[in-house]
Amino acid sequence: MSGKQNSAVGEQAPAGPKKATKAPKPESRLAMIRRARRINRELAEVYPYAHPELDFENPFQLLVATVLSAQTTDLRVNQTTPALFAKYPTPEDMAAAAPEELEAIIRPTGFFRAKAKSLIGLSTALRDNFGGEVPGRLKDLVTLPGVGRKTANVVLGNGFGVPGLTVDTHFGRLVRRWKWTEQEDPEKVEAEIAEIFPKSEWTMLSHRIIFHGRRICHSRKPACGACPIAHLCPSYGEGETDPEKAKKLLKYEMGGQPGQRLSPPPDYPGKPAPTLGEAE
Repeated sequence: MSGKQNSAVGEQAPAGPKKATKAPKPESRLAMIRRARRINRELAEVYPYAHPELDFENPFQLLVATVLSAQTTDLRVNQTTPALFAKYPTPEDMAAAAPEELEAIIRPTGFFRAKAKSLIGLSTALRDNFGGEVPGRLKDLVTLPGVGRKTANVVLGNGFGVPGLTVDTHFGRLVRRWKWTEQEDPEKVEAEIAEIFPKSEWTMLSHRIIFHGRRICHSRKPACGACPIAHLCPSYGEGETDPEKAKKLLKYEMGGQPGQRLSPPPDYPGKPAPTLGEAE
């Protein structure tokens, strides 16, 4: 073998210029809207029984329960309201309540002094300004003590059939994970999501997102490996991706556990929640 040949044996041809890897194109707004609406359709198939998780029989009960739900679980509210509504069934009754007696009943929901003040205040306003009836307009509801847009939209959507978006912590967390918005302020979140979906979808969209957030897409450790819409989620991998491990993170009916309502709708596939004092 000649020296020329020999020298070529151990040498590598000089590497050519590396091809630059193209960064993925940012998602267009149209593509995001299509993906968002597909997520809504698929969540509708996963949770055909989605519903408000507060027990109520009329708009006044829903309004009171929603105010009580701040900084606590719907389950704790549902365990507390039977005794509350037995003693104060109407706005007139609650407006005349002795604060210390009302506080004693709602104590399990936390922040009971502030909540009692709000309940007496809103009940008094209903009695004096609205003939003892819960108004069916957002601009009227937000004038009531302790009632903001979130509470008003819950009451409108579920008590009056008026479309509304319920931007709670679950809703805000998921729509940001799904890259529907980058907003943190609830009113700005509401405004941006309202542009993506028709009004007719607002109330049920809220229920589906909140259901998904409570059952699968948790705050600290989402169950990515058990998520039925993982293929549509740009944040897939933030949580547990192993399917078996992810299944152990599922909650409520998805995990074979009781729901939050003591009196769930007939089509709810899970178990009713325990009453206050029962083993949970």
